Amino acid sequence: MNLHRLDLVSLSLFTLIVRSGSISKGAHLAHLAVAAASKRVADLEAAVGTELFERHSRGITLTAAGDALHRHAQRILGDVDLLAADLSDYAAGVFGVVKLWANTSAITQFLPTEIAAFTAANPDIRIELEEQNSELVTMAVANGRADFGIFADGIPTLGLQTIPYRKDRLALVVPYEHPLAAKKSISFDEALDFDFVSLARETSLAERLELATKSAGKRLKLRIQVRSFDAMCLMVAAGLGVAVLPEAAVRPHLRSMGLRKIKLTEPWAERQLMIGARDLTALQKPARLLIGHLVGDAPGAISPD
Repeated sequence: MNLHRLDLVSLSLFTLIVRSGSISKGAHLAHLAVAAASKRVADLEAAVGTELFERHSRGITLTAAGDALHRHAQRILGDVDLLAADLSDYAAGVFGVVKLWANTSAITQFLPTEIAAFTAANPDIRIELEEQNSELVTMAVANGRADFGIFADGIPTLGLQTIPYRKDRLALVVPYEHPLAAKKSISFDEALDFDFVSLARETSLAERLELATKSAGKRLKLRIQVRSFDAMCLMVAAGLGVAVLPEAAVRPHLRSMGLRKIKLTEPWAERQLMIGARDLTALQKPARLLIGHLVGDAPGAISPD
């Protein structure tokens, strides 16, 4: 077996043959003569040391070895496509790409204006931003899918190095005509008599509410779960329940949706958002530049140099 004889053209042809069900159709899709395609298939089989196809009158089917090669070929060709995309950025003058995952709170309240300012000052750096719940953010950073992430405090950090990013404050949000609407502040315990609208259970915000409910010795009357702060506000405005939301996230909707925000008196209502990476000092310069922009002179900020 000599796998070093494998080449990308032959692997691509192989996947096209599998997709089309015949060597002649695969050759046509690869813009190759049938004889040339057959020669490449024979070379592939010689390289792996066994037959890849069972040939019959209706075409071909994969052998067990062919099935294994097909799975690996798809992964290899996918990686090549990603490599080409990354290199095309550099060829176009892009200095680097930063893969940032962040939770909904960070994306809704802080990141749009901050990233816009950063990209205006650094047009040669491209930022790939993905929104996920805090636990998935930390997992993506830990397994290398993201360069760094932004997530809420109070969740397992999986050994990541962290620095403070921003603080936000949670408030109870109710319709304008709700029995609690006249209050300026309230304890979470008082709100538990009413139905709630919440995010999905795996989000850090939903978990925080669940812990607070258990501490109060009560049960959260969860009526509906949605996937965004905007959807939560719409449900509250429709009278389907009350909600706990970051103050900055709900502020734009207060007048347009007829909502009131009420200060929560519990200490847990103030949250710390964190930036985390596997090794903050080992990040590539584009990622360090972005973190420096996001945290400014905050304690623990890292130098881009």
